Amino acid sequence: MNNTKDNTTIYHNPRCSKSRQTMQLLQDNGIEAKSIDYLKNPPNHTTLKHILGMLGLKPRELMRHKETLYRELGLDSMELSDEALIDAMVKHPILIERPIVIRNNQAALGRPPEKILEILSS
Repeated sequence: MNNTKDNTTIYHNPRCSKSRQTMQLLQDNGIEAKSIDYLKNPPNHTTLKHILGMLGLKPRELMRHKETLYRELGLDSMELSDEALIDAMVKHPILIERPIVIRNNQAALGRPPEKILEILSS
């Protein structure tokens, strides 16, 4: 695979083992991804909505349900709109499941890390 940095991005948390494993998998495949520490530089509402579209997921499906903040903010309420859930993830990026790899306008959630292999060949 080509060593390209311009078309591969990983939303990464260096403290997360799955995120580190996914980063290593990218490197093992010769891909030097642009790394975004999403806790320090969270995606904005528009970007997160676009990522969700590429992943084919609803906002709740990209949220870390076991995160204490999820319960504290009452995000388990089914009455909340998708927009409200996206707003919560933008304001509290710890709620976003990770890692997310984007390549050639496709996205994959690295859970497990091998799931990203589907988008690496395109």
